[in-house]
Amino acid sequence: MARAPLLQLSDISLTFGGEPIFDGLDLVVQEGDRVALVGRNGSGKSTLMKIMAGLLEPDRGSRVIPPGVRVGHLEQDPDLSGFATLGDYATSGLEPGEEYRVAMVAEGLKLNPDAAVETASGGERRRAALAKLLAEAPELMLLDEPTNHLDIEAIRWLEDELSQTRTAYVLISHDRAFLRALTRATLWIDRGQARRQEKGFEAFEAWRDEVWAAEDEARHKLDRKIKAEARWAVEGISARRKRNQGRLRALAALRDERSQQIRRQGVAEMAFEAGPQSGKLVAEARHISKRFGDKVILDDFSLRVQRGDRVAFVGPNGVGKTTLLRMLTGEVAPDAGEVRLGTNLEIAVFDQTRAKLDPEATLWESLTGDPLMGVSGQADQVMVRGRPRHVVGYLKEFLFDERQARAPVKALSGGERARLLLARIMARESNLLVLDEPTNDLDVETLDLLQDLLGEYDGTVLLVSHDRDFIDRVATVTIAMEGDGRATAYAGGWSDYQTQRSAAATPAGQSPAAAGRAKPAPAPAPAAQPSPTKGALSYTERHRLEALPGIIERLEAEIGKLSELLSDPDLFSREPIKFKKATEMLAQRQQALQDAEEEWMMLEEKAGG
Repeated sequence: MARAPLLQLSDISLTFGGEPIFDGLDLVVQEGDRVALVGRNGSGKSTLMKIMAGLLEPDRGSRVIPPGVRVGHLEQDPDLSGFATLGDYATSGLEPGEEYRVAMVAEGLKLNPDAAVETASGGERRRAALAKLLAEAPELMLLDEPTNHLDIEAIRWLEDELSQTRTAYVLISHDRAFLRALTRATLWIDRGQARRQEKGFEAFEAWRDEVWAAEDEARHKLDRKIKAEARWAVEGISARRKRNQGRLRALAALRDERSQQIRRQGVAEMAFEAGPQSGKLVAEARHISKRFGDKVILDDFSLRVQRGDRVAFVGPNGVGKTTLLRMLTGEVAPDAGEVRLGTNLEIAVFDQTRAKLDPEATLWESLTGDPLMGVSGQADQVMVRGRPRHVVGYLKEFLFDERQARAPVKALSGGERARLLLARIMARESNLLVLDEPTNDLDVETLDLLQDLLGEYDGTVLLVSHDRDFIDRVATVTIAMEGDGRATAYAGGWSDYQTQRSAAATPAGQSPAAAGRAKPAPAPAPAAQPSPTKGALSYTERHRLEALPGIIERLEAEIGKLSELLSDPDLFSREPIKFKKATEMLAQRQQALQDAEEEWMMLEEKAGG
């Protein structure tokens, strides 16, 4: 006999502030389910999870859980009030003698159970809540962004733990690699409805695009039918008024059906615009060291960052990634060694703590109140890359509506706060982006757009992230900070770093046991050198030399297309803005081509010795 579902929601409807969030939503979670819960920021994923957990009552509908089934919920902001330590909170739901469960989980999550709740960070509180949930082992786990504030090592531990558990779970996450590895079904929240596919997240984007294409085709057919019926109504009704009232009613019904269709939320119209070109050298660290008390952050580290580099910094939480970023931008001085910054730098910073956002300020004030944003002289305008824009219009490009403009920042979800911070830094021209954990809380579509924008950005990017997929898509160099002051540069993204580290850790003829005791040989990096040595290309330089012909070919093709566009004699008078943009892009591409050719000649000469 078939077993009852672990959880069943039927005909769920919920309205916030007059706006329907869900209407007639149904879903079922069975034993053994591993479900990715996906949807745009603001679509109601966390709200639905609270309804599933019984923490929020819908306006209509029912929630059914069989007797004896326990449902555990990881919230984004857990309440630890009333507990002295994180361990007290994590063990509070366990039977006497089962506290060891928390100790086992805490080791993998890098949680200190003795840490005081009063002084714990948001990340420590979330890890305590996750440890509590995993130790309790309910029949169904509802996990809302479990990887936030976890470093890559802890994420991989959690990934292994969830892959081995028999517990069913529903999972919200921005981490594609995490979702792909763990899920077997996908629940997609879209415009108040829940669609389910019995395939994991790997198949989601193709499924979504198929659904949207079918919707667009159906909408197109409906529009054509309405147009044809409306034309008949104008041309034929006067002669046969009585006989065709039914057809008129059908036309009215078609129009009503069309008006009831809910439009899909568009993609945020984000754009980075590079400011004046920086010098070829962006930053150079020479033999820098840094420590805080007895903790060594860096020991004799060198790095050269050149214009156009995309450098990712990875490593455990607390190892010093943000400190290194701040040293490379001149915000923090090293204890030893020196950092030399390039010329003409325009720096824009995305702060992982969102500290630059005042939670009590409105979205409007967050854009116009910062002197770095540049106010146009009118309270309803903000300067966006040198041009005045109305605040509400600019916010709409980042998927905020007019009512939210006067709402406080503290009312925003995590994803909405990230979008607001992106709106602030994208309003400025820059040629060096410093992005500290930019992917937290962003939905899949916004992550895709951010990745594309970084790929097209003409400046330099310094990136801290625990999102392995995002690093693979963006980074050209990965700096691995492994603790005790050790930092090693590897060409490429996360997967490249893993491959190179494995190869370096197990030399030919050496046993795995011996390799485990050996210190990994550092891969040659874009490290600072006083002068190049002929005939001795580093790994990164060889990689760059091989890549440059393709880059030069691409730039030549882009220059050809822009030149063809600008050859139209009527373009300036017909589309002056397009003409100006194309002219600027042509000059940038020509300069980039010249730099690439010079770099290729220098590396080729060095390789030839």
